[in-house]
Amino acid sequence: MAAQCYPSMNAVLIYPGTFDPPTCGHIDLVRRAVPLFGGMILAVSVRSTKPLLFDIDERVEMLHAATRSISGVMVKPFDGLLVDFARAMGAHALLRGIRAVSDMEYEFQMAMMNRMLSPDLQTVFMMPGEDYAYVSSSLIKDVACHGGDISTLVPPEVCERLKRKFSKQVIP
Repeated sequence: MAAQCYPSMNAVLIYPGTFDPPTCGHIDLVRRAVPLFGGMILAVSVRSTKPLLFDIDERVEMLHAATRSISGVMVKPFDGLLVDFARAMGAHALLRGIRAVSDMEYEFQMAMMNRMLSPDLQTVFMMPGEDYAYVSSSLIKDVACHGGDISTLVPPEVCERLKRKFSKQVIP
C-alpha cells in the first residue's frame, strides 16, 4: 500500500520577513497557512537591506496585535541567518509569499540558498488573495507618507502607528 502524504500537524512552519509594516497580505497568508501546518512562527528579522521605518519591538508588537485572533501563531524576532533560526526552532518549512512573477526570481534564489545551507528545510510558496496581490510594505509606507488611505490594506493597529509615525514628519 502506498504511503499517504498529508501536511504534518507537527511540522514547524516559519514565515520570515521584516514586516515593516505588516500588511493585510501578510495576515492573509498567515490565516490560510496555519490550518495547513497547525501553526507557525512569524520570524521578524532584526535587520534589513532596506531602511526600516519601525524598530524591531514595534514590528513584533504590530504582528502580535494583528494575529492575536489566529490560534497557533507565535511571533519571534531573529537576527542572523534564517536557516540558523529555523534550526533552533526545529522548523521543517519556510513560508514565502509570491505576489507577482517579478517576486519569483528573488524568492527562488533565496529558496535555493536556504536549501544549500540547510537541505532538510523546505520552502513553501503561497500567493496572497487577489485583494492584496499588489500590496507591499514599501508601497504602503509610500502612500501613508503622503497621506493616502491605506486603511483597507493594513490591520487597524498598523494603520494607527503609520498615521502617528508620519504625523511627526514634516513633508516638504
